[in-house]
Amino acid sequence: MLTNQVIATPVADQAQKLRLMVRNNRKTARVLAVTSGKGGVGKSNVAANLAICLSAAGKKIVLLDADLGLANLDVLLPVNARSNLAHVISGKKRIQDVMQTGPAQIQVICGASGISKMADLNEFQRQRLIQEMAYLEHLADIIIVDTGAGISPNVLSFCNAADHNLVVTSTEPTSITDAYAMIKTLHHARRDARISLLVNMADNREQAKKLYQRIAAVARKFLDASLYDAGYVLRDEHLVQAVHRRLPVVIAYPRCQAAVCLVALAQKLARARKENSPKSGFFRKVMNWFN
Repeated sequence: MLTNQVIATPVADQAQKLRLMVRNNRKTARVLAVTSGKGGVGKSNVAANLAICLSAAGKKIVLLDADLGLANLDVLLPVNARSNLAHVISGKKRIQDVMQTGPAQIQVICGASGISKMADLNEFQRQRLIQEMAYLEHLADIIIVDTGAGISPNVLSFCNAADHNLVVTSTEPTSITDAYAMIKTLHHARRDARISLLVNMADNREQAKKLYQRIAAVARKFLDASLYDAGYVLRDEHLVQAVHRRLPVVIAYPRCQAAVCLVALAQKLARARKENSPKSGFFRKVMNWFN
């Protein structure tokens, strides 16, 4: 009996070390937070269409609606939102039960409408959400997080934990001001944050380029921050028609100018290198911002 125990123990130790090695070497997804300083700039449309383009390029994509108050990805995509994050938080569902397959085989998780603040969750609910959502980090190549608009703690928690932030602005003065406020807030929270600016609903390439250069110059001068150029999406009536049809524009009108711009954005992001993610994991770090 003693001999068998002595022999079995090293084997068990080796098996445990092997399990740990496999766990530590598992692929973790790159996380892109799509955000904006104010609502109405087309942020969710960008996130949804970008997810489809990246999936078509061969990436495994999870699209997460992280707007816990006014989630709307299920309106923009032809998915059935019978279950969402609220069911995960309550313990009624597992994360894999609320994932739905959307266009181009993207995996969609609809937001928990009606939960005003992530900070309102108790510790038990937070830990449950972390454990469930950590599953996603090894499921996809890229997790696209469609945040709420503005600089609330809910929004900033996801942005501050992401590998890359895509700030969406329109050409309207209020949107530009709020976009810069978002960039400033993100940079102050994490000076190593990777932030890109996308100009949506631009009239032409020249207008978009000038706007990016203006905001980037201000960020460099007053924040000492580098702002990456994500490009632009041209103003296109096809996008409005696609929303009415509840279809992403890259599917409804794949040859229109807005769709062409979104494909170009996806190609640019697909080539971006993966930043070093924290060992604690993305979703655990999201919750840490409330501690």
